[in-house]
Amino acid sequence: MADTVRMWLVERTYSDDEQNMVILTYATPDGERYFRKERALTSFSDVRDTTAAVDAEPANVGSVDDPAERERYAAEAERMAAAHAPDDVI
Repeated sequence: MADTVRMWLVERTYSDDEQNMVILTYATPDGERYFRKERALTSFSDVRDTTAAVDAEPANVGSVDDPAERERYAAEAERMAAAHAPDDVI
């Protein structure tokens, strides 16, 4: 998987714009890059695991410009990496 970037879960939020939408934000351990996934929560029987880490395509990864957010993402990514295996269900 040399063509992907390992990203760790740093934030899970619910969309204000749409009902039943969760936004998962993953970031690199240095907090400099992020990857977002949006999921519709359609029903209780719709089970899709959220893992501690994902391997994202570089073309789908963005830069974190805000220094405070970069620091927060780095701290959370490091915490997740220390506490979980990449495929742990969170």
